[in-house]
Amino acid sequence: MPVEHRQARSLRVLLDPHSPALALQLGLQPDIEVVRDPMARPAVALVEDLAAVTALLEDEPECRVLVLTGSAHPGLREAALAAGAAGLVLRDGPVEDLADAVRRASTGETVVDPALG
Repeated sequence: MPVEHRQARSLRVLLDPHSPALALQLGLQPDIEVVRDPMARPAVALVEDLAAVTALLEDEPECRVLVLTGSAHPGLREAALAAGAAGLVLRDGPVEDLADAVRRASTGETVVDPALG
């Protein structure tokens, strides 16, 4: 008797359209669907601007927002978390680490890359 397999639900991730290479890499993950429109009701959003955290959470309070950064800046971690972000992650790290951070944030975990701690 054949076994029916349910397709895994895709985790919708909002990503800035100015990051096409990152969108492509992240979109290759089997459980992640990259979207460019907040109306797609993403579970997680990746932003580079702290002001975007507040704006996104006003429109989509259920969305978990991760701030992407290239390096650690004094006070950035605290400012991101104070703005309501679910964490702070490296933009240029391995895509597997970013995908893991997205998955963890989607479950309610606060995620801060150890290099940014």
